Amino acid sequence: MSLTAHDCAALDAADPLHATRAQFCLDDAEVYLDGNSLGVLPVATAPRLAEAAQAEWGRGLIRSWNTAGWIDQPQRVGNKIARLVGAAGGTLIAADSTSINLYKVLCAAALAQSTEPGRRVILSERANFPTDLYIAESVARQYGLTLVLLDSETIDAALASHLNANVAIVMLTHVNYRTGRMQDMAAVTRRVQAAGALMVWDLAHSAGAVPVDLTTADADFAVGCGYKYLNGGPGAPAFAWVNPRHAALPQPLSGWMGHAAPFAFDTAYAPAPGIDRYLCGTPSVLALAALECGVDTVLSAEALGGMLAIRAKSLALTSLFMQLMQTRCTTFNFTCVTPDNPAERGSHVSYTTTLDGYAIMQALIARGVIGDFRAPDILRFGFTPLYTRYIDVWRAVDALAAVMTQHEWREARFQQRAAVT
Repeated sequence: MSLTAHDCAALDAADPLHATRAQFCLDDAEVYLDGNSLGVLPVATAPRLAEAAQAEWGRGLIRSWNTAGWIDQPQRVGNKIARLVGAAGGTLIAADSTSINLYKVLCAAALAQSTEPGRRVILSERANFPTDLYIAESVARQYGLTLVLLDSETIDAALASHLNANVAIVMLTHVNYRTGRMQDMAAVTRRVQAAGALMVWDLAHSAGAVPVDLTTADADFAVGCGYKYLNGGPGAPAFAWVNPRHAALPQPLSGWMGHAAPFAFDTAYAPAPGIDRYLCGTPSVLALAALECGVDTVLSAEALGGMLAIRAKSLALTSLFMQLMQTRCTTFNFTCVTPDNPAERGSHVSYTTTLDGYAIMQALIARGVIGDFRAPDILRFGFTPLYTRYIDVWRAVDALAAVMTQHEWREARFQQRAAVT
């Protein structure tokens, strides 16, 4: 028997994380299920940005690099993110974008493997996020490597046929941006390294949503973004992590902030020790201030069970959504492409459709349920346990059923595509 709205409200009342929703600016008239593309604005962010702009920049001026701690932001915020992804302090830096950080670590990995002349392949999966593939193709051209894309749905099967002595680097996303399928990070890393390759992980759809333990998995490199489940705001700085055993490797963007002594103004570049060498240009102070507020919302759950509590609620929310879709929307040409197995599922659920998925999502958004569409046929719904409620799940499926039953998606206004989907 399907759960009712009353049942979902009861689940919310018993939710150990129910109080964390108050940290966010939310309109209760809407259901926001797009956290895996842009997290909600934390309540603390606007006042913090005002302080950073008016007091620190406006009155402190140049002094604030020292007095307000601006110069240490990448390390301070990086150490906070490290607590969420199982990294040691001083091994993760908050800076730049995911694409730029991926370029840095892929180049470092390619350089590390350059003494192995037979290793000329970067392996990834065709279903990886496009920017990862674009950056990997660029690095491959630069270092005389070949990018090979795996087509198999299961990474295990694909690695069995492609992982050999020719592979230098394997680059995968921990949680696939389309399907929500989550890889076994530790098992895949062991397999890759046993074959002599280096393992690079993209944590864009993992950090702040699912437990990650980079140290235990003993990965080589990782990157991730700050604007999804870390709630850092649109275009928030990203992060890069490097296993300490690779700390001496150079990264290609030798900007002045990655120098061992930036304010010595030496004309010759001398890289900073450890993760600090992965800095490049001047830190984006206001953006890092916003990101820190977002990261703090996730860290606030530590007293309530931390990432394990977040993961437990994430699985409960996604399971409920899948169950309600099965009972309410089975006749509407939707096919779930997200794994049923909780161990293989991240924090979003996706459906393909033979109908106009873009128009369906636009009609759903018009009803106040905000998900997103990924071409060519994916309807994607992200569940952020810090603020998504069980009643939101029920309302979302109820609205989608109404959109389909009443054929609202066929209206001409929903056929007009905007620049961002």
